[in-house]
Amino acid sequence: MIVIVDYGMGNLSSVRKAFQFLKVPAKISSDPKQVARAQALVLPGVGAFGEAMTELRKRKLIEPLREAVNAGKPFLGICLGLQLLFESSEESPRVKGLALLPGRVKRFSRASGLKIPQMGWNQIEKSSARDPLLKGIPDNSFFYFVHGYYAVPSKRSQVLASTRYSERFPSIVSNGKNLWATQFHPEKSQKWGLKLLRNFGEIAR
Repeated sequence: MIVIVDYGMGNLSSVRKAFQFLKVPAKISSDPKQVARAQALVLPGVGAFGEAMTELRKRKLIEPLREAVNAGKPFLGICLGLQLLFESSEESPRVKGLALLPGRVKRFSRASGLKIPQMGWNQIEKSSARDPLLKGIPDNSFFYFVHGYYAVPSKRSQVLASTRYSERFPSIVSNGKNLWATQFHPEKSQKWGLKLLRNFGEIAR
């Protein structure tokens, strides 16, 4: 069973409905014990980095999330759920992230004249054609983004796909083992978003 982590800031119902459509067993929970027992985890997120870390701490979810990743359980972060995996963010400079991936989160520059946050469809350019999360997804496929910040990983090997919006940024990251995260919303990305969630369901199984 996949557990979709509820910390009060995620697009939970849309993610669960996407898994239900795919007939992939998934449930929403904020219970640290259920998170610890989960076969696989999804960490969605909409909102501010600092507030999200406060809510995770308040619900005693930080250690179960870290332990799950360290134990090798499949883990998928979505949007803010990607940013929380890193060590810090310009959005909340004094707040420490989950630090499951080395690197930081940076704000888009307004110098380009593009609208910030990015809202809408954009393409991904795959760095890896063999990763199981991207199985069957063509290069340059479109996904739906809503974000004003992006990750800057310490290691280039962590980037599975990138996207350009004023500058190039990682749109999918991974630890190369059991942890993946997307800056876009696969649950809002129609055909290829559903394919990505189906792939994660197969990994979790």
